Amino acid sequence: MNSSKIYFASDFHLGIPDHKSSLEREKKLVRWLDMVSKDASEIFLMGDIFDFWFEYKKVVPKGYVRLLGKIAEITDNGIPVHIFRGNHDIWAFDYLRNELNVELHRKPMVKEFDGKKFFLAHGDGLGPGDTGYKLLKKVFEFKPNQFLFRWLHPDLGSRLGLYFSQRSRLANIAKYNKKPVKIDLKDEMLYHYASRKSEQDPSIDYFIFGHRHIPVHEKVTDNAELIILGDWLYLFSYGVFENGEMKLMYFEPDNSRLPEYY
Repeated sequence: MNSSKIYFASDFHLGIPDHKSSLEREKKLVRWLDMVSKDASEIFLMGDIFDFWFEYKKVVPKGYVRLLGKIAEITDNGIPVHIFRGNHDIWAFDYLRNELNVELHRKPMVKEFDGKKFFLAHGDGLGPGDTGYKLLKKVFEFKPNQFLFRWLHPDLGSRLGLYFSQRSRLANIAKYNKKPVKIDLKDEMLYHYASRKSEQDPSIDYFIFGHRHIPVHEKVTDNAELIILGDWLYLFSYGVFENGEMKLMYFEPDNSRLPEYY
């Protein structure tokens, strides 16, 4: 049944901390997609679906067949699926678009639903500070560097990527079920970015981001709201737009694990 529900989720980081737990999260994500596809008019996956992804000319990382098949099934049924490339799957090129018939995005975009204007982005590199990452982002997006990495044998390139992924801070969060760190919105870079952007364009009603692994739903001005979607390492949170309103929700929640301060 078609409806005006729009769904948003982000930061699944499939591949960490190990195959078993990643597969459990993938199956949970497929159950969520089964649920939302019953009444979704569009679905937005806002980045970092994979913790490491690199497309060679004829080779892509193995695995994730349940998720990829489910997305293909959803788009085959006429429901648009949008995928934002995050900082962990920045090297997704044409495979997902061609095989799954998704719309692939890297840059921020503005969309309008039911008379409300949405500013959509993964969120990496936006806002003040984080200069080290912003420099690293330019290195990753520099096409000659992508060309050079492609000359590594796929077994070696994938192994290197997964090696660093499985030793990252995010892998430890997934492995040990660590709660997100409490933040003060005064120090949150995406809050500052949305506030400044709202002053420049007061017509924006909602700013939707991933990247920061924290669930946030707060006003940035009298007319604009900030939604940071949390993650699927620990929180299994998502956003839904219905009847002119955004809500932040949790899928199959374990209430004992939800952060008390959000």
